[in-house]
Amino acid sequence: MSNRLFQNVIHQMRETIDCTIGVIDETASIIACSELSKVGTTNEFVSLDLSESRDSFVRDGYTYKPFGPHMKPDYAVFVEGTDEVAAKYASILAISLASIKQYYDEKYDRNNFIKNVVLDNVLPGDIHVKARELHFNSEVSRVVLLIRIVTSNDVSAYDVIQNLFPDKNKDFVFNITETDIVLVKEVTAGIDPKDLEKLARSISDTLSGEFYTRVNVGIGTVVDSVRNLSRSFKEAQTALEVGKVFDTDKVIVSYDNLGIARLIYHLPTTLCETFLREVFKKGSIESLDHETLFTIQKFFENNLNVSETSRKLFVHRNTLVYRLEKIKKLTGLDLREFDHAIIFKIALMVRKYLAANPAKF
Repeated sequence: MSNRLFQNVIHQMRETIDCTIGVIDETASIIACSELSKVGTTNEFVSLDLSESRDSFVRDGYTYKPFGPHMKPDYAVFVEGTDEVAAKYASILAISLASIKQYYDEKYDRNNFIKNVVLDNVLPGDIHVKARELHFNSEVSRVVLLIRIVTSNDVSAYDVIQNLFPDKNKDFVFNITETDIVLVKEVTAGIDPKDLEKLARSISDTLSGEFYTRVNVGIGTVVDSVRNLSRSFKEAQTALEVGKVFDTDKVIVSYDNLGIARLIYHLPTTLCETFLREVFKKGSIESLDHETLFTIQKFFENNLNVSETSRKLFVHRNTLVYRLEKIKKLTGLDLREFDHAIIFKIALMVRKYLAANPAKF
């Protein structure tokens, strides 16, 4: 497509610039030229000059000006002549073609399209129109994974993830910040959420095991239309933010598994503070020591089963009962009663949420 784009511009310029002009690629093959008979020919000596520098150079009576977005130039303009006029023509053409190529890539590149959809930079009514222009299948199941770099090495996590998902027609990888990388993955309809967690785990394990880069991964919900990708992305963001507050030891956090933590995270802090004041006597929750809080955690993990919890804690059953009675005396809540246990569990999560100093309310 670039060849046709360049050829169109060269064709329009040939009457204005009264000499042979054209464009070569990185192998020094002519991909556009005002003399069509030269298209497809190659000069291997020019290829050597092209790889050495981005500066203009002269070869065999032509002035060349390399251009392109990468360190090693992707293309070079050539203009017949070796004088100052030829050099100026070459520079002007290089600037013009580079700008046209950039605009074309931004307008028609699928990866850029998906990035703009994910970041809500495309109007809903334009999404399907753009998808048709790009011959992009917009009605398949996809999910957004947000990979956040916690500690990094010299290796580019972005490059590693791109290599893990090389199919550019189905999977899309792009940066949104220095630490956040987005993966839009095409999946089978009705995929098991556990398979998505395995996928996220494989990304994390590859980066940490082979490249010493630690990441957290947030997983949004699977969507069946490209227009809903921004929602899946926001869910992946929420998963990471909620996980940072409530599941600090988790590397993989799925939006589907946030449970009540998601609800608490969206509550105003003033409402949370009021709830704690109403549930607990003044200072009662602060009076619980580390051992008592650990006992409560294990009691919840073992579904309020006294015998099982005492076995896991390696304490006598009566010792655990004594601790539960002590908690009841301090807080007024008996954790052996289901309703009281629910209130206490939520209250502990609210307290943890407030301790994280949320700044959005």
